[in-house]
Amino acid sequence: MLIFKVKRESTFFRKRQTVIPDSVGYIVKVGDMAPDFAMELTDGDILKLSSLRGKVVMLQFTASWCGVCRKEMPFIEKDIWQKHKDNPEFALIGIDRDEPLDVVVEFGKKVGVTYPLALDPGADIFAKYADRKAGITRNVLIDREGKIVMLTRLFDEDEFAALCRKIDEIL
Repeated sequence: MLIFKVKRESTFFRKRQTVIPDSVGYIVKVGDMAPDFAMELTDGDILKLSSLRGKVVMLQFTASWCGVCRKEMPFIEKDIWQKHKDNPEFALIGIDRDEPLDVVVEFGKKVGVTYPLALDPGADIFAKYADRKAGITRNVLIDREGKIVMLTRLFDEDEFAALCRKIDEIL
């Protein structure tokens, strides 16, 4: 019995390794169910992505050392968060890649964002969506059923405008 269990886990592990990232490093694609995870917010609350089912959810992968993130985050704050923060059917969470709580809190203050930030120790949440070695500044938009409806990479003004339109459309 134990041998069978080890074999099964080994087969599962092998399948996970064969996932090939796309050209920008994503291992998920539009139409996939968003991989579930639990995250710790900077205020200490624990939030599970699946608990947000029924809402439109935007995950923003970020880090304090990322210059493009610093450029994009004020736009997310102004054009997405401030517009939709009072909508109970919308959730936005910035997920900071592998940095300690004090750094993440200070980073949020410096870039002037008021949307919730979460910790991602070891980039384990990130690795559910993209190759662990891939760059950040990524946004994942998830519909009410938990399916991914849009993926962005880096900060491109046209792509960001399309993201804003998509959020408006599905809300």
